[in-house]
Amino acid sequence: MTPPQSSLHYTVGPVIAVIAVLIIIAFMRWAFSQKTRYDPFDPDSSRRAAQTAADFTGLLQPVAALPRRDQALAFRAVLSDAGIRSTIREPAQGRAEVLVFPADADRARQLAGPFATPS
Repeated sequence: MTPPQSSLHYTVGPVIAVIAVLIIIAFMRWAFSQKTRYDPFDPDSSRRAAQTAADFTGLLQPVAALPRRDQALAFRAVLSDAGIRSTIREPAQGRAEVLVFPADADRARQLAGPFATPS
């Protein structure tokens, strides 16, 4: 004869599943959080963290700074026609920078010509 199952038997499985999902969420938040952290014992860490976040372009290099976004889009079209991948960053109001990979930076600067101020 089998023993009767209690209602506790049906709640253990979902509770374990919820706990497992919460652990996974906590791990993912930790693993993919920002790597630049504030160090309370270093007085310059907050300034460095803000500067690093503002100036970070990864692998890309700025090749031209243009006063308007539509000019940057036109220059980006010229680069695209030349087979150069590019993107636009707007670090400040009224300014747009065109960024390319380092291997294409010299060619992109040549294509920029006199209408773009180098960064």
